[in-house]
Amino acid sequence: MRLSLLPLGALLLTTPAFSAPSFTGEPDSTGKYWLFAPGISASFIPYGASISNLIITDKHGIDRDIVLGFDNASYYSVDPIHPHFGGVPGRYANRIKNSSFVLDDEEYHILPNENPTPSQPAGVNTLHGGPDGWDYRNFTVVSYSQSSITFSLVDADGKEGFPGEVISYITYSLSGNMTWDAKMVAIPTTKKTPIMLSSHTYWNLDGFANNETDTALNHTLYLPFSGQTIAVDSILIPTGEISPAPKGTVNDFWSNPRQIGDGFSDPAIVGNCGGSCTGYDNCWLVNRQHPYDWRSEDKMVASLSSAWSGIKLDIWSDQEAFQMYSCNGMNGSMPIKSTQGGDDGEGSRGVEKYGCVVLEVQDWIDGINHPEWGRGGRQIFEPGGDPYVLQVRHRFSVDA
Repeated sequence: MRLSLLPLGALLLTTPAFSAPSFTGEPDSTGKYWLFAPGISASFIPYGASISNLIITDKHGIDRDIVLGFDNASYYSVDPIHPHFGGVPGRYANRIKNSSFVLDDEEYHILPNENPTPSQPAGVNTLHGGPDGWDYRNFTVVSYSQSSITFSLVDADGKEGFPGEVISYITYSLSGNMTWDAKMVAIPTTKKTPIMLSSHTYWNLDGFANNETDTALNHTLYLPFSGQTIAVDSILIPTGEISPAPKGTVNDFWSNPRQIGDGFSDPAIVGNCGGSCTGYDNCWLVNRQHPYDWRSEDKMVASLSSAWSGIKLDIWSDQEAFQMYSCNGMNGSMPIKSTQGGDDGEGSRGVEKYGCVVLEVQDWIDGINHPEWGRGGRQIFEPGGDPYVLQVRHRFSVDA
């Protein structure tokens, strides 16, 4: 998602040697809760139920922290930029056109927070649940072990304009084969309401240590079931149209794996992420033939890899859309963590333009304003009915 960045030069640090702390059953001195499994460790914080660190040993035998975040949990709530680092956006992720929707013939108005104009200074649409969406709030830790943590949040009736109370549970777990699983459950208790969540993790599989490039355009992406995208206007609001991504075009990541930077040689990359934006901030559909078991090896929805570090991330999910953002709004002023960067402490200490990749599993964006898509069963929930559920599996491997 687009960001307006502020200088934070005072936070730029050199990179010390790093190793994850041992499990104690309590948060560490920086406020982070660490999980462990063979070959993988990760930290999470209550603010936004966010992932803050994820450590994999690369092909050179060096531990790499491959997600963006901050060194101290306390900084997330005071950071003036709020780039949604690793959190759970909700109650409705991505964008809502005109900050409104109709449910059972009643129109609801959600607080806007994106694309301000002189006549609408708060914005013309809502992004990630509004100005106080879920990833601006502290969740409660309800369960914590060496390999798993569960957060909970009660979202009040009327908060940000959404109808009804919703109780949510976010569970993260690490397991063998270097696997990170996430399960998100949201239960409406009083009224029918829209719910769509996601995991907003920023990735750089080189841990910002690549001495050949400051960007993640060297990362190879594969979306095997995603030959279509949701068409959007200049401010990334869906138009209602579904666009093909023909083989060889700028949004073709389905026909073969290819480096993200390959698309930048195509003139169509200009405006691909809205307006005059150059890069990616696009939502691909995930078209798998029903019925299917989303956990099956042949139903992987995405793969991201870097030849430089040898780290590969494969993703499985029960969701039927996938957003990729190529960090077009970064400009070097957002600091990386002290656990990241070159091993000699040299080079950029901020995230450069295209220096990361955001991968978001979710449903069709703004589906609540496009009933013709038939997404109601996956986006509208009511008391006594099935809960909202999102499941995603991240499995890592390292190629020599």
